[in-house]
Amino acid sequence: MVRRLLLSYLTLTLLVLLALEVPFGIVYADSQTSTLSTALERDAVVLAEVVEEDVETADARELPALLTKFTHRAGTHVTIVDRHGNTLADSAPQAVHPQRNLSHAPDIAAALRNQRTSGTTRDATLGGEVYYATAPVAFGTTVGGAVRLSAPTTDTATRIHAAWMALATAALSVLAAMTVIGLALARWITRPVRELERATTQLADGSLTEPPAVNLGPPELRRLASEFTRTATRLQHLLRAQHRFAADASHQLKTPLTALRLRLENLEPDLQPHAQHNLGSALSEIDRLVRMIQGLLALARAESTETAPVPVDPDAILNDRVGTWKAFATERGIAIALAGGQVGRVWAVPGALEQIVDNLLANALRAAPPGTTVTLAQSVLVERGSDSAPYVEIHVTDEGPGMNDEERASAFDRFWRAPNASPDGTGLGLAIAQQLAHASGGEIDLRPAAGGGLDAVIRLRPITPGRRQRYRPLPTTPDTPAHRAPK
Repeated sequence: MVRRLLLSYLTLTLLVLLALEVPFGIVYADSQTSTLSTALERDAVVLAEVVEEDVETADARELPALLTKFTHRAGTHVTIVDRHGNTLADSAPQAVHPQRNLSHAPDIAAALRNQRTSGTTRDATLGGEVYYATAPVAFGTTVGGAVRLSAPTTDTATRIHAAWMALATAALSVLAAMTVIGLALARWITRPVRELERATTQLADGSLTEPPAVNLGPPELRRLASEFTRTATRLQHLLRAQHRFAADASHQLKTPLTALRLRLENLEPDLQPHAQHNLGSALSEIDRLVRMIQGLLALARAESTETAPVPVDPDAILNDRVGTWKAFATERGIAIALAGGQVGRVWAVPGALEQIVDNLLANALRAAPPGTTVTLAQSVLVERGSDSAPYVEIHVTDEGPGMNDEERASAFDRFWRAPNASPDGTGLGLAIAQQLAHASGGEIDLRPAAGGGLDAVIRLRPITPGRRQRYRPLPTTPDTPAHRAPK
């Protein structure tokens, strides 16, 4: 932003300088040219009056001396001709015969017709382009000859060039000064913006501990910083209140539910046999409600966590979780297989990958029919298309009925359960897994498995061995759950 502001200042300054200096330079050049032309025309007329008598009598004896004095004073080339265009005198030392005829020259021909002319031409005597002025030598209405004065353009061009250089130097000096002033001004203006950016990043990371200064920059940005601080403080208060309410409500519900279960169990001896199944259903619903409360507590903790991701070893975690769930899977007649090579360490919130894998394995084991296999597979580093960011994929694949597109799009909604799901589910497992994956800077997605069933994919940022690096979250794409519209 500093560069853009500075560029805008310099562009505006340059436009103003061009608007002022270019016309001034053009006017100055025209003025110098006009001054020289006017001076030549005046001198030509004066010299024509001086030599009028000599031209009338065709006496050229005194003309060379006169021209020598004139050219020494004026620094010009003078040529005098008679009424026929024959040269009477020429100030150039190397001038050819005095009798050469110049009546063919346009300016001489015009002067012999009693017309004054001026302009630029090339003069072999002076060697280059010159300004000239030609005036008639007249006796009343009779033209007896002509006088031509020529002056080199070098001096005038030098003055014009010097003027343009002075203007350019002044413009560069102004631009240099404007660069210093504009840079200071741009930094003064953008400093509160940088403060806001820092505060926004801090707030996005979980908590605003250093509010932006409200006494920097223009008044508008000061008011913006003040309003941002007030809004951020209010937002943090609301979020803390929400998390506290969810945690407190879930925790307080545990006690009456436990008491309710004990009371229902105490009623078992007094119930008739035909009412025993109702008691069992009630106890099952209480157990499900307890699991739902525990899920809400886990989700509240996942949403309010401010723990930064740390390096974890997915190979060790997957081996540990397979060992933990193997006995439960064996009871259901389901095998758990671990596939894929080692992928090294990845970034994750402490304990998050274990909970994610547990939730996905629990869902997979509930959905998989007996005699099938639930597979945990890790993929090596993969380049992510145009983003070129490597990532690690962990797949939890079952051979159950799977989900259609609509069900997969809704699976991460809280309390959503598939139509054929087990009745003891809470609908919070995938929501918790997704929240933990995002807190770890990763993603989670559901895909159809190649041989039928469901493939739950976890993506996490890897750590390259031997390189110092810091955590960077994976860039999300429009097809990831984080970008799907809520149902």
